[in-house]
Amino acid sequence: MRPVIAQAAAFGLLAAALPAAAQEFDPATLDLPALVECRTDAPAYTSFALWLAGEPDAASTLGWRAVDSGNPFLSQYELVKPLAAFGMKTSTIVFTSSGPMAVLDGLSAPDLAKKLGIAPMLATPQKFLGEKVVSEKTETSESVTLATRISLNVSTVETHPGKVLAGCSYVLDIK
Repeated sequence: MRPVIAQAAAFGLLAAALPAAAQEFDPATLDLPALVECRTDAPAYTSFALWLAGEPDAASTLGWRAVDSGNPFLSQYELVKPLAAFGMKTSTIVFTSSGPMAVLDGLSAPDLAKKLGIAPMLATPQKFLGEKVVSEKTETSESVTLATRISLNVSTVETHPGKVLAGCSYVLDIK
């Protein structure tokens, strides 16, 4: 199952706990840089992810072209209009199971992580992984607890040599 689709299935279970407005998405309102840079909330991302996974031809509606990422955990798209994120531009994004990431050239993962205030969790010549929690909260309503965690991530992956992946992770958990 593709990561965005798997995520949408998980979000489908959460949809009952989210406001009705979060279940609707208008592609004209997409602010991709805000989603990638963690400048939006989890319901906004959830609404978009559900739409992207569930709407036939959603990617082409946005002018995106799906391409093989070579990685079963990443859904990759080429953008018609470059995305400006983290002070750089890219025409390639990937989606992990929890959010969008810009695929960046011309910099090192440790340098970008330092610029963004992200501490490395793993830093070797073969692999870099860093995360900074942007928001973490828990809300209880009618005996349902919704835990939300948004984190900014910088990483490298073997399938994208010489590239740095930087983006946001939106994790929702119903307890």
